[in-house]
Amino acid sequence: MPLIIMTGTPCSGKTTRTKEIKKHFETQGKTVHVVSEEEQIIKAGFEKNSFYLDSSKEKHIRGLVKSDVLKLIGPNSVVILDGSNYIKGYRYELYCASKANKSTQCTIYTLINHDVSWEFNEKREVESEKYNRETFDALIMRYEEPDSKNRWDSPLFMIYPDGTLDFSAISDCLFKKKPPPPNQSTQNPPLSATNFLYELDKITKEITDEIIKAKSKGAVGEFQVPGYDNLTIDISSITKAQLIIARRQYLVYSKMHAPAVNQIPQLYIQFLKTSIS
Repeated sequence: MPLIIMTGTPCSGKTTRTKEIKKHFETQGKTVHVVSEEEQIIKAGFEKNSFYLDSSKEKHIRGLVKSDVLKLIGPNSVVILDGSNYIKGYRYELYCASKANKSTQCTIYTLINHDVSWEFNEKREVESEKYNRETFDALIMRYEEPDSKNRWDSPLFMIYPDGTLDFSAISDCLFKKKPPPPNQSTQNPPLSATNFLYELDKITKEITDEIIKAKSKGAVGEFQVPGYDNLTIDISSITKAQLIIARRQYLVYSKMHAPAVNQIPQLYIQFLKTSIS
């Protein structure tokens, strides 16, 4: 369930810290998945330096990375996103996604002096892993630092190259705290049968028409809905206008909280009783 978002400027130790965190939680018996931005870049066949200077390529990779994270989030695993994650808006997207999946998360910010990180970059043995000066400076210039005051960056753990991660605090925020409740706007509409909307409209219209027909004939008191045993409603004070409004409200509600088709008649009558009374 927990999501750990790594963030930092180039050569600040993000992957090194990712390996430390993975090892720690695996020794605790946790299943750990690492989603690597760099691995996705290589897999896509992009050259590292030109990639970071092409916004369309970056957007493509961010989409793939986010998709992989959402696939892996589960109740018994830890997901670590190893990447620059330098855009504030992208970290917010990840926060909303994990929140919608009822997952806890934290952000780990690897801080470093830029001159030192450039030295680390120059010492890399594999040439393809190095940043050129233009890309390196561009990434530092556009980096949007995380802020613990922002809910999507919190809890925020900052770590320098010579520092030690507080694994206890990281574990507590991921496993001992409840995830934030998902917003209605971030939740996906429930899955239902392909004919659900048709049946919902048909059944509620039939029941509404029967009640209106009975009212037009002067019926009062408890009304037995035709075709449904033990389904009754007091129609003494119900008006046609109230029925139309209530049905419209029930349709909207049911599209977001879809019941089983066979429950529609009973739930609709219960809704009418509650809303009109």
